[in-house]
Amino acid sequence: MDNFAYWNPTKLIFGKNQLEQLKIEVPRYGKKVLLVYGGGSIKKNGLYNQVINTLREIDSEIYELAGVEPNPRISTVRKGIDICKNENIDFLLAVGGGSVIDCTKAIAAGAKYDGDAWDLVTKKAFAEEALPFGTILTIAATGSEMNAGSVITNWETNEKYGWGSPVTFPKFSILDPVNTFTVPKDQTVYGIVDMMSHVLEHYFHLTENTLMQDRMCESLLLTVMEIAPKLINDLENYDYRATILYNGTMALNGMLSMGYRGDWATHNIEHAVSAVYDIPHGGGLAILFPNWMKHNLMVKPSRFKQLAVRVFGVNPEGISDEEAGLEGIEKLREFWNSIGAPSRLADYGIDNSKLDVLTDKAMANGEFGNFNKLNRNDVLKIYQLSL
Repeated sequence: MDNFAYWNPTKLIFGKNQLEQLKIEVPRYGKKVLLVYGGGSIKKNGLYNQVINTLREIDSEIYELAGVEPNPRISTVRKGIDICKNENIDFLLAVGGGSVIDCTKAIAAGAKYDGDAWDLVTKKAFAEEALPFGTILTIAATGSEMNAGSVITNWETNEKYGWGSPVTFPKFSILDPVNTFTVPKDQTVYGIVDMMSHVLEHYFHLTENTLMQDRMCESLLLTVMEIAPKLINDLENYDYRATILYNGTMALNGMLSMGYRGDWATHNIEHAVSAVYDIPHGGGLAILFPNWMKHNLMVKPSRFKQLAVRVFGVNPEGISDEEAGLEGIEKLREFWNSIGAPSRLADYGIDNSKLDVLTDKAMANGEFGNFNKLNRNDVLKIYQLSL
């Protein structure tokens, strides 16, 4: 286990009927509030009116930025920054899923930066300060509600990058499972794949003596795999939604990764695909992750065997670590297929015509991956396996 310091300042407010907490939390930061949300689902399910009415009760001066994309774009971030600067916004409130929250983080940091916000995303500059913001989560998936990370797409250049800063933690996040009841089945599945992928990114590392961390990761995967099939057949079950919502937050709030660094290559590989083809992030991960695993199986077969035995119930007797690991990878694929996740790039109409483009974009910052450093040939092979 490596030395580490853990710090997470986000206040997590979980459970039914917690919207009233806005009356306590928002006034700490000021009157002028920019409400950030996506394509309008919060208006259809009534959440928008609930939020507006609650903010009005505390005399908030409300401004709005609607239309945040599923892969949030820098053009939308710039619109939000303009509102913040022109109207002297005090506080931002993200109402939606990870994309809305990621966009809000970039707006909050960009509003305090003199240059273009894309500089922050591409790490040409570092966010030293940001406007305060909170979140009301509506989709269980990314964990963005309790971390400082953000992923932003530049559609003009087909680039998509993750970035973050200690100043981009939400001040608070309200998680009411009821607000996830109207998430459709396909988006629910993508969220499940995303949170499981976050755990798997953590799990594949080379640090020794991470017994507790391993068991935490395995426990989360087992819990999601137990509940996911039940949830997709009962989308308004409060207990199932609550369990998945909590697991999504825990998968990427830093708790699982204390004392080591996970791999994170698969996310980089997927970002290139969704930057070019604008596919759902969770769908891309479902396709790519098992193929990253197959490609890297021989880096440390015992690690794959451990996952296969403890999480996927593989019997290791009489077979090699490699064989056990491969069986575990197949069982992961089978599970994701069983809940309706895609398994091939062809499921999105993607062929081999732009594999070189995808590979170039994935390699934009050089070799990557902490479990195994990937070069251009590695990435191309993973894409080829995924066709």
